[in-house]
Amino acid sequence: MKLKVCGMRSPDNITSLAALSPDYMGFIFWKPSRRYVSDATPPLPDTIKKTGVFVDADLDYIKEIIAQHQLQAVQLHGEESPDFCKKIKALSDLEIIKAFALDDQFDFSVLDAYNSACDYFLFDTKGDLPGGNGMRFDWSVLQDYPLTKPFFLSGGIGPGDQSAIASIISLNLPLYAIDINSKFEREPGLKNIERIKEFKATL
Repeated sequence: MKLKVCGMRSPDNITSLAALSPDYMGFIFWKPSRRYVSDATPPLPDTIKKTGVFVDADLDYIKEIIAQHQLQAVQLHGEESPDFCKKIKALSDLEIIKAFALDDQFDFSVLDAYNSACDYFLFDTKGDLPGGNGMRFDWSVLQDYPLTKPFFLSGGIGPGDQSAIASIISLNLPLYAIDINSKFEREPGLKNIERIKEFKATL
């Protein structure tokens, strides 16, 4: 199971987290976020994919941030169309992660148009914000997931959720990675490294 830690910002905190070798490290480039990154980000080891998170950003801005921060993955967390995802994919050899906000009324058929436009889906909790709402959605809806596209599981995942994650794994869904953020923070953008270390050991 892969691990993505999102919402990183502090250079010292980034260095400490990099020592744990998560598979993905996420940086948020959406200005309204409390974890918005406005400064330079340090280079990461080759084993960690530096991921930029965007919400309905324009193509030129995304291109600028990809070059400035040397991103290996782009997470699109807004209402981006399949065609827009394909345009990002065509920029370079990037992984494209398309996020969707889920609740018990989610229509999985909307994913069909995105199946060839991205590398992974990310399922987050539907809430007031595009992401970072700090709440888990009802994971039982994933039993209706009809595709083979691997996905990231996100939304309010905390240190005590190992058994719930194990129950999802037992469904033999194409669950690719666990995405954690606010439940492992001391404050927005500052992660509790020891808690992440303990959590990572359980995956």
